[in-house]
Amino acid sequence: MTLDSGATAWILASTCLVMLMTPGVGLFYGGLVRRKNVISMVALAFLSYALVSVQWVFCGYSFAFGSDVGGFIGALDFIGLSGVGMEATNLPIPDILFAAFQLVFAALTLAILTSGVAERIRLSAFVVFGLLWTTLVYDPLAHWAWGGGWAASLGALDFAGGTVVHISSGFGALAIALVIGKRMGFGENSIEPHNIPMTLLGAALLWFGWFGFNAGSAIAADGLASNAFMVTNTAAAAGALTWLLASSIRGKPSSVGMVSGAIAGLVGITPAAGFVDVPSSLVIGGVAGLICYGALLWRLKKGFDESLDAWAIHGVGGLWGAIATGIFASVGKTGLLAGNPYQFGINTVDALIAVGYAFVVTYILAMIIHKTIGLRVSDDEEYVGLDISQHGERARS
Repeated sequence: MTLDSGATAWILASTCLVMLMTPGVGLFYGGLVRRKNVISMVALAFLSYALVSVQWVFCGYSFAFGSDVGGFIGALDFIGLSGVGMEATNLPIPDILFAAFQLVFAALTLAILTSGVAERIRLSAFVVFGLLWTTLVYDPLAHWAWGGGWAASLGALDFAGGTVVHISSGFGALAIALVIGKRMGFGENSIEPHNIPMTLLGAALLWFGWFGFNAGSAIAADGLASNAFMVTNTAAAAGALTWLLASSIRGKPSSVGMVSGAIAGLVGITPAAGFVDVPSSLVIGGVAGLICYGALLWRLKKGFDESLDAWAIHGVGGLWGAIATGIFASVGKTGLLAGNPYQFGINTVDALIAVGYAFVVTYILAMIIHKTIGLRVSDDEEYVGLDISQHGERARS
């Protein structure tokens, strides 16, 4: 295929936008924890980016996009990015740029998952877990959806990562939270966010970066990218407003709830961004805000300490978005409402299999690490905070 300079420029910019989302997650999470753990949360986001950057070059890209092996995983065609050069092969951009674009998705996914271990993870254990999780959970899911795996071959639609990014990180966060256990004092003492403006800034970076996340997935600077841009913004706004409304009924309309709703809308529209029109995005984003808020309330009622709600927002929102894609698809593909029940069926099956795979494999990985090297810091280290006990640093007011 001939290299297109406009598409190349857009994907270069989109890659930068998505990369910025990873420290954005760090700021979003960092503002929600106690001051003694803020450095730890931001550092985990940067560490996620560094770990996956190396893993992706070494083997991750090959596992995700190498030649298909049984519909499950890619072969080692591109180990060390061998054969991934500056020419355009199957897309109108350089192969190595496509690898870089996919790298930032993988890094972001691991950063989202850190919600489940906030304020209690050993840094060394996270390094081991992060490398194994990206290889054994993220890479296969990416291959299923985008690398020629079984889901793509059966026609499942996932434009920018509803199953690959959001279901995997959200249900993975729930699994590892169940293994590592609750934070000291959870449910007994008040555990309040220490810096809400930091969280709002993180949310702003996520909303901004999401335009590269979704519109960039068109892999062209064209009408499809423009539509993906508009439906992304619309769904985010709808999610923010419905969460705000729902929380107003129960009490004060919090700013954190509003931006959480926006992220829920962004998550919901992610798998559908290239397949739905603007009116559909209003519904997808609005419903995402409501069901993700409901999932948060359910988690609190059950007493699960999936600390920063990656499960409620990314996991449940990603599940809804994948199913909604099968319902509302009308741009390039047709869904249930356009007379194609098969699309609804295969998207639902794909989403449920992704949920089960991400949860079970994450749980097993976390349990193995917990029983061998140990996932969790000691009680004393947790008491003084991970900033001091893991990094030897302290955040000042």
